[in-house]
Amino acid sequence: MLRYAAITIELAILSLLILAARCANYQDVFVGGNVYFTDADCYARMTRAQLCAEHPGLIVRHHEFENFPAGTTPHTTAPLDYLIVALSILFKPFTNHALDLAGAMVSPTLALLGGWFLWWWSRYMKFRFRWALLILYAISPILVHGTELGRPDHQSLSTLLVIIALCAEWAWRSEKKKPWSILSGIAWGLAIWVSVYEPLILLLLLISAGLVQDRHLLFAKERQAGWLVFAAIILVAFVIERRIPSAPIFQSSEIFRNWSRTIGELRPVPPLDLVWFRWAGYMIVIAPVLIWLGLRKKTLAPLFITLLLVATYCLAIWHARWGYFFLSIFAIALPSLLEPIKSRAAVWIAVTLSIFPILRDWDQSLWPNEPELARRMERRRESIELRELALMIRSSETRAFLAPWWFSPSIAYWSGQPGVAGSSHECLDGIADSAHFFLSDDWHEARLILENHEVAWIFAYDADRVAENSAALIGTPASPHSICRSLNRTPAQAPHDLVLSAQNGTAKLFRFANNR
Repeated sequence: MLRYAAITIELAILSLLILAARCANYQDVFVGGNVYFTDADCYARMTRAQLCAEHPGLIVRHHEFENFPAGTTPHTTAPLDYLIVALSILFKPFTNHALDLAGAMVSPTLALLGGWFLWWWSRYMKFRFRWALLILYAISPILVHGTELGRPDHQSLSTLLVIIALCAEWAWRSEKKKPWSILSGIAWGLAIWVSVYEPLILLLLLISAGLVQDRHLLFAKERQAGWLVFAAIILVAFVIERRIPSAPIFQSSEIFRNWSRTIGELRPVPPLDLVWFRWAGYMIVIAPVLIWLGLRKKTLAPLFITLLLVATYCLAIWHARWGYFFLSIFAIALPSLLEPIKSRAAVWIAVTLSIFPILRDWDQSLWPNEPELARRMERRRESIELRELALMIRSSETRAFLAPWWFSPSIAYWSGQPGVAGSSHECLDGIADSAHFFLSDDWHEARLILENHEVAWIFAYDADRVAENSAALIGTPASPHSICRSLNRTPAQAPHDLVLSAQNGTAKLFRFANNR
């Protein structure tokens, strides 16, 4: 009886930590009775989920709601779309905004499932210091960011599946049992279906390490079932998706480089950046020493875990988006790294002291200073007011809009109308055209852009921000007489073809009266 009580208490504490950390931003997500998502890409994902909810069985292979009228062939796939739709079905009896609520809750739900799995797996593996793994998984800011409330992004599902795959691989190498091989094959197959980027690279690294270490182990008889399941899932994914998603990292155009600098996940993280301490705590500094001790005493995790840990660290130096996978692997490896230390008291003192940078980051996040608090309040107000304008252009007819590219996915989701720009690398043509429009001081040139994209509505936002972001994107300096300035500051002096239809404190809405 005491054993079950202990299990219940452990799961309750872990669940509370995971959900409290990931739902700490609830005031930014639930505003005025509506749901607002954290990133522009999230609105694109929700538009996909909305299409799937309206047309069950639909596989969204083409986005008509961005880069209009050409559209895009996205890198996103169906599993997360239908996971959101399935979750919305559970919420329907309780709310009229079931799809929005499902989109907001899907990533914290996946994080909770990941925490439960790690709790069970670490208990099964009989790690002495398994709570070091569970605490780091629950509160690491980078892992929280990837699975936070209001962020329906494929990274949350991808990270969960990679965690399951690596844990299953570790367990199989310890016991050589077929169920672990099958679970590993299922997780790797689904992870690559969700994203043909990070999981595929991690799997290739794992296979390479296996070929170097023991190729017979990699293709042992007990593994055949796992590889067959993996191949079957990849085949099903290919049949359903019927396309190979593009990889943004191989683009080299100037506009892509400029655009990537505006994306936090694509920025480098230098080795001496203090953000490593905020992500992993001070334990990351002594990790190399612990690895060396583990090699000497033969208590180290399997070689592939160490190799993937080093590889993802190097990849995170290149692009911050690899931080999700580095911290996941670091957390999984942590109990094994701590195993050579015999004193439990010494380990827990060290772990407690090591998480101080993480706690300091949470302190700044939960109790922000006045400038940060003002920025958050301004963002909430802008979201509310932009939504009001977007709802005004809803129509059964297709009437495209042009807006600053970082607002386009949210306006498309709220209005149901397609936008010229978007937020992904597939939308770079539309993003560039929207920037050229706002920076242009030649109405004939700007008008041609509107006509080519069949634009009916224009959203004019803060001229300084639009000019600065657009100039940085296309490398063209903003003119004092650019259209973004006249629309925002002197709408009465705008070209006669642009009719001011509505405005509030955030933006102005113009109708393009194309009389040609």
